[in-house]
Amino acid sequence: MQTVLVIDDEYGIAEVLEATLLDEGYRVLVAINGRQGLERLQETPADIILLDFMMPVMDGPATLKALAANPAYAAIPVVVMSSLPEDSVAARSNGGYAAYLRKPFRLQAVLDKIAEILAARKRS
Repeated sequence: MQTVLVIDDEYGIAEVLEATLLDEGYRVLVAINGRQGLERLQETPADIILLDFMMPVMDGPATLKALAANPAYAAIPVVVMSSLPEDSVAARSNGGYAAYLRKPFRLQAVLDKIAEILAARKRS
């Protein structure tokens, strides 16, 4: 069973993603900010991370930087989710993510992106 870590401070979004991903057969971990997300990773490794870009405590760019700096986490693909345009996200985060989803998004788009990234990882 593949594990998805959802890091999002918006409870409604995290709850819907968790329910949808559980229905699709994923194990789901949820965190409300980047610091808590890193703590979750210490407890349970994840195969992919869905990361909100704008959060209190530890935001998306800081979380991406922390993930890249840790060899245990650097290879985990990250899907950044934001209402900001992708060029703003890319400029503020120096890349470091596998994909971008603009909020609001369709749940099917999230599922498709996760499946695409995980399938590509299996092939490589």
